[in-house]
This record gives sequence, C-alpha cells and structure tokens, in this order.
Amino acid sequence: MSTKSSNAHYGSVAIAIHWVSALLIITVLGLGFRAGQTIDPVAKASLLQIHIPLAILVFILTLFRIVWWWRFDHKPAPAGNDPRWQQMSAKAIHVAFYVIILGMAASGIGMMVLSGAGPIIFGGAQGVLPDFHSYLPRTPHGLGARLMSMLLILHAGAALYHHFIRRDITLKRMWFGKADSS
Repeated sequence: MSTKSSNAHYGSVAIAIHWVSALLIITVLGLGFRAGQTIDPVAKASLLQIHIPLAILVFILTLFRIVWWWRFDHKPAPAGNDPRWQQMSAKAIHVAFYVIILGMAASGIGMMVLSGAGPIIFGGAQGVLPDFHSYLPRTPHGLGARLMSMLLILHAGAALYHHFIRRDITLKRMWFGKADSS
C-alpha cells in the first residue's frame, strides 16, 4: 500500500491519521464528558491530566492532516454514484470536523490560560480547580463536544450505511489493504 492516496483508495498516511484521530477523539470526548460531570477535584484533575495531552495530540494530528492534504496528497475520487446532496453533506461534515477540532483546541487553551488551572493539573501546585463554567471559553468547548459527538454518529452511520446497505467500497477505501469493487 502506498503512503499517498490513489484515485481509488486512501494512502496509508491518510488512513493512519484517520483511525488514530478517531480513537483519540472518542477517548478525549469520553474523558471530557466524564470530567465535566465529576465533582471530586482530585478525580477531575486526574481525568484532565489525560484529556488535555490527548486533545493536544488530536489538534496536532488535525494540523498535520490539513497540511498533508494541502501539500502532499490528494483525496480519491468519490467511490460511487451518490446523490449530490450526499456528496455535499459528506464534504460539509468533514469541514465541520476540522472547524470544531480547531475551535475546541482554541477554547480549551483559552480555559487553561484564563483559569490558571494548568499548574494545578500538571504541576502539582496546591490549590482548588476553578469552576470552568465561569470562563467564557467553556461554553463553545461544551457545545463543540456535543456537535463533535453528533458528527461522529453521522459519520459512522454513513460509513456503515455504505458498507452494509449500499455494499459499496466507501469504508474499505479507508482501511489498510486494497479495496475491491465487490
């Protein structure tokens, strides 16, 4: 398998970024929702000690993905004869993923800077975690998490629809190995 995409299949770099990002995003969302519901400050700090570095990794992978598509690779041609509205919806969802990831990174950084919670979470500094809800970036961060969850459900649902209902190669093109036309 080539590192770069062909007209019919995604390359190994794009596939690896896709699946690693997907797993990290699901993990980061789960940790974030759990931290948001946790009252115990020690437990919340422990969750955030994992959430924040993984979220930074998602941000870096997203930037790498954007540069990868922009400078080094091209996306394969559409797999089938989907209606135009489905093709446009797929593009809109992918763009929304990028926008939300970048927005959540910005709002997360904003919360850490404005709240001063970084030294408490990572530096072992004494103090009580602030109430993140009292900081303006918390609202878009929470909204972004809910939108990201909805997009993930739509995206996975569309992939499963193509795989099990349409029985086309859409999902197989985003996996390692060669997608056949059966």
